[in-house]
Amino acid sequence: MKIKVNIFQNLASRLRAGFFLAALMLADRGLAQTFTTLYSFSNGIDGGQPHAGLVLSGGTLYGTATQGGTNGNGTVFAINTNGTGFTSLYSFTALDPIGFTNRDGFSPQAGLILSGNTLYGTAAYGGTNGSGTVFSVSTNGGSFTTLHSFTALDQVYYTNSDGASPEAGLILSGNTLYGTTYSGGTNANGTVFAVNTNGSGFTTLHSFTALDPTYHTNSDGARPVAGLILSGNILFGTANSGGTNANGTVFSLNTDGTGFTTLHSFTALDQTYYTNSDGANPEAGLILSGNTLYGTAYSGGTNDNGTVFAVSTNGTGFTTLHSFNYSSDGAYPQAGLFLAGNTLYGTTGQGGTNGSGTAFAVYTNGTGFTTLHTFTAILEGSFTNTDGGYPQAGLILSDNTLYGTASQGGTNNNNGTVFSLSLGLVAAGETQLTIIPSGADIILAWATNATGFTLEFATNLVPPVVWNTNSAAPVVINGQNTVTIPNSGTQMYFRLSQ
Repeated sequence: MKIKVNIFQNLASRLRAGFFLAALMLADRGLAQTFTTLYSFSNGIDGGQPHAGLVLSGGTLYGTATQGGTNGNGTVFAINTNGTGFTSLYSFTALDPIGFTNRDGFSPQAGLILSGNTLYGTAAYGGTNGSGTVFSVSTNGGSFTTLHSFTALDQVYYTNSDGASPEAGLILSGNTLYGTTYSGGTNANGTVFAVNTNGSGFTTLHSFTALDPTYHTNSDGARPVAGLILSGNILFGTANSGGTNANGTVFSLNTDGTGFTTLHSFTALDQTYYTNSDGANPEAGLILSGNTLYGTAYSGGTNDNGTVFAVSTNGTGFTTLHSFNYSSDGAYPQAGLFLAGNTLYGTTGQGGTNGSGTAFAVYTNGTGFTTLHTFTAILEGSFTNTDGGYPQAGLILSDNTLYGTASQGGTNNNNGTVFSLSLGLVAAGETQLTIIPSGADIILAWATNATGFTLEFATNLVPPVVWNTNSAAPVVINGQNTVTIPNSGTQMYFRLSQ
């Protein structure tokens, strides 16, 4: 079985708009994998216990750590893909000891998105009301802006107008950021929101409805831990609890806040073994390929260790692709998936032969499940190991190498790691998507004998990634399929998909 792997190339030095593109090749997943610990956090000025994944630009990875920094409230960091050049770009400020407030937030649980030279993210707590923030920071760390501080919660009902505790990352469309909050809103069950990149125009698009006080059920879900994906004018996401069986939902919502639809309510759990057919309590966002959404559920499934699932964008055709088995392949996936060709890549927060979690791959039809890496045991007493453990974040793929974070373990007192996992060398002579500068534009070219491929694009590679079909049909020039991409000034990624 062959899979598709993205090879990234930074053309900023050669193209005026600084396109950032992905060429695609074919590689064999069966080749040897090499795990490398790129960095072990110390919980000092560098941060500690990263819960979120990474974003890549050129040869630099950007991420967040929930703890550490100069005030112990977390950091934004950068590191080269070879493990050199670690830089703490920003340390969140000290908290008022009474109100637990500050100007910028603390404990960022989510990853970042990148637009130009600006990173956007959320802090789960802190800010002027202690309810969390949306922020931006430049890639050199020189400019930090709090775009929104969530309002104070009612101290009896824990409600407010806009939500609180944003634990998930953001997505960007034009000048609008979209995200979720875990709590707050009119029913204390979280919200979906939008805000402009300059901090103006904050809008609560949806407040999740009240739960039945006995059964903890509702129509739409509650407590979204995960972020959103966007296709056209429709947002897709997951809610961790609520729904018709109190086990969470998959939902969709128009960008103007209308048309909320519950696409799937996870089924009831067996009250003895806590198992079901589809999973329960999703903590991760979704990815989209064509009309199919892919995601993970934290628990439930045939072993109550979580699942990988697929469901159509209209809510039909729900399929459980994999049910985890704790000791053999991992358990309790908290992160979303990365899709390359017909292969989904992800992590489990626990389980595997050492109980410290795994990295895995599975085909989109549910076959071919492979444990790519089992994190080593974390030693009692010192709480250290060589590679990290308990990964809570998803993976990204570049140049046939996966990159991710582990929230604990490492060589410095259980403060986590940044790691890479090489999937082996790319086979020579395979089909390659070539990037050719043409004035201010670019030309993408591939062999005409590579039949059945579709050119797709995405605007960022932060999980969950949305790939869209490029509308321009290829033209054959000099024996190659070619497509000219006008210079839009927007960061874009391309791949061939079959």
